Amino acid sequence: MKPETIAKLHRINQEFYQTFSRSFASTRRRIQPGIRKVLQEIPGQGNWLDIGCGSGALAAEWMRQERRGMYYGIDFSPNLIAEAKNEILEVQKPKNLEVKFTTADLMSDGWHIPFERINWDGALSFAVLHHIPGEEQRQKLCATIAGLLGKDKKLYLSVWQVENSPRLMLRIQPWDLVGINESELDAGDVLMDWRAENKAEQQSGGLRYVHVFKEDELSALAAGSGFRVMECFYSDGKEGSLGLYQVWEAEN
Repeated sequence: MKPETIAKLHRINQEFYQTFSRSFASTRRRIQPGIRKVLQEIPGQGNWLDIGCGSGALAAEWMRQERRGMYYGIDFSPNLIAEAKNEILEVQKPKNLEVKFTTADLMSDGWHIPFERINWDGALSFAVLHHIPGEEQRQKLCATIAGLLGKDKKLYLSVWQVENSPRLMLRIQPWDLVGINESELDAGDVLMDWRAENKAEQQSGGLRYVHVFKEDELSALAAGSGFRVMECFYSDGKEGSLGLYQVWEAEN
């Protein structure tokens, strides 16, 4: 994929998550079933990096479960980070847990540098990887995460399975709305619409770039970026298959 196309797709998502951060956050107050399953597998103590933490629903649940160590949430949207900080205000913080948030653009070189000094027990990245445009960019990001974690540390992640939801399939829009020719894109790239439900926000429709992964494609990405796939399952949504979840373990 050409660099200028990657930049356009990234900008579409940046604009969406800044403009619609409040109404988006209002739809993300509860934890998805697949994430609850993951939380049952994760030890109650350790330092965990939440890559693409969004509006803080997972951070709040992390606190409610009285986990110990460090939870560090990062996201490329300053507005979503602000929402996350507000989300945890009404949750009592366990005395042995440190909760931190900061902005970090996963598409920028060196985003990981501030997190290299921390000895991570693992990382989480739910509904994030499908927003990274371009196969090479995704592989570069995942290889960076593998290096950040170190040998045998786990990354728990999920990606949307839009094709498993008739409702979401209806939200796919033509690429000419954003001035992109479909020939410039990779197979599986779609443009999805969103309509704000919060009156305080702009009422025009929003658009997001999403890459729809096949299971073998996601597994190949793991293998190509220094991970081995330890577990794979589907969860979420009315169909129980809106999210594809995998557990990766760093090999080096």
